[in-house]
Amino acid sequence: MRYGCVHRQGFLRKESEPVVSTHRYLFTSESVSMGHPDKVADQISDAILDYCLAADPFSRVACETMVTTDLAVVSGEVTTKADLNRGVVDGIVRSMIREIGYTDPSIGFAADTCQVNCHLHAQSLDISRGVDVGGAGDQGMMFGFACQETRTLMPLPIYLAHRLVENHAALRVSREVPFLRPDAKSQVTVEYEADGTPYRIHTVVLSTQHDRSAMDGKGSFSNEARRVIVDKLILPTLRQERPDLIKGELVLVLPGQSQAAIPDGAIRCHINPTGNFETGGPHGDCGLTGRKIIVDTYGGRGRHGGGAFSGKDPTKVDRSAAYMARYIAKNIVAAGLARECEVQLSYAIGYPDPLNIWVNTNRTHATGVTDGQLVDLIREHFQLTPRGIIETLNLRRPIYKETARNGHFGRELPNFTWERTDKAVVLKKAVGG
Repeated sequence: MRYGCVHRQGFLRKESEPVVSTHRYLFTSESVSMGHPDKVADQISDAILDYCLAADPFSRVACETMVTTDLAVVSGEVTTKADLNRGVVDGIVRSMIREIGYTDPSIGFAADTCQVNCHLHAQSLDISRGVDVGGAGDQGMMFGFACQETRTLMPLPIYLAHRLVENHAALRVSREVPFLRPDAKSQVTVEYEADGTPYRIHTVVLSTQHDRSAMDGKGSFSNEARRVIVDKLILPTLRQERPDLIKGELVLVLPGQSQAAIPDGAIRCHINPTGNFETGGPHGDCGLTGRKIIVDTYGGRGRHGGGAFSGKDPTKVDRSAAYMARYIAKNIVAAGLARECEVQLSYAIGYPDPLNIWVNTNRTHATGVTDGQLVDLIREHFQLTPRGIIETLNLRRPIYKETARNGHFGRELPNFTWERTDKAVVLKKAVGG
């Protein structure tokens, strides 16, 4: 099978040009576990945000966290009626680290023994001046995306990557796989038909921190442990989510092994491909809030405005408008108005209305519908001021800690209001459907 650059139907070509390729192609996305250093930082920042919103729904929060060996540093700008003395912040940080699973001081980072430094101060009055009257808390552009590849209307590679690390955490917490530690990363490559339809799962990468019980006599992660990861994590996850795309045997690719020996139809599984992952978490790699923005959104499928989410209250359109853009795109696809949809919104700091609304359906829109008509529908049926977004999605609540792990999109949880498809019917009726 040949792979190469593919122009899917209508993408990067003029209206009159034919589709120029019939080759299948590969696309990859990654996710990271709740114990990954950057995600530890994200969850701490959002735990502080949730604490503030629980006490004061109108809190203004821009919280940044850094974690490294035996240290967590919390800083940023917060204006709130909540009590944020150093003792409170210390307790929030340690509780979050404990919830994630870092409780063993011997691995270099633990809830009860790490040092916690707090450097929070009030938000600038220059920013507040514009936000107080309903303006955006910052400038920037935000994107939302949806497509028909999964039941939650998320791209398949990032959806599967999220489910792998989510199930990794479940196996770790239940002790069903006792050698697992909190830090882990997943990566999924999907083979697509030339028209963008998923054909099969091609490759899975899973790197997990582990204890010494998973090591062989040579001090490396054992092949027996690799097989446990395949049998108890990877295969059950793929079977649960997309059994139709398992079109070959799952084959281990061992460190240093040439892929030339792997059968063409096999699903290649790289498990701890460096050979070992005993040292991990914040002890192995410094973590920072907002460093996993592609993991947080669509896995590289669709654009990203550049702004991070975690630690920011909903007046920050980096977060709230990105949630709204996902809500819009998902409802357009759920209404059958397009098979995939990307939405851009942009804002100026202190100004309430979006500067632009842009829609790209990659020429997958329904017959008789244009991208321009979809823009008009968005203006008519969605409130796009910061205040309107907050009210529509009910965002002044302590709901954010859960968003900071396993993806902000694609999980239909009760508090993830941006995942609702309650506008689909009215959108479909608006175009005569």
